[in-house]
Amino acid sequence: MDNKTDNYKSLVESSPLVMIEFFATWCGHCQRMMPVVEQIRELVGTNAAIYQLDIDKNEETANSEGINATPTFIIYRDGRPVWRYSGEIDGNILLQKLQSFMN
Repeated sequence: MDNKTDNYKSLVESSPLVMIEFFATWCGHCQRMMPVVEQIRELVGTNAAIYQLDIDKNEETANSEGINATPTFIIYRDGRPVWRYSGEIDGNILLQKLQSFMN
């Protein structure tokens, strides 16, 4: 495995519950989701790790994860993907989905 794949794997396994958002700086939907994701990060605190990956800077990882739309959110529990959504999403729904995997 290459270094970038190892880095992604370590992100996914950095906490029992991890949410990763693949975004692009030029994506309007992504820009609107930025403050929402930041607020969710504050609300969940240490209960989940939240990472944001720019697809232009992490092209290989985005391709290996099959990312073909931005933003794309993937929730991992114990290193395994348990939920995935592409597109703009209501912050309350995203928060509830993340919280549903906390236990």
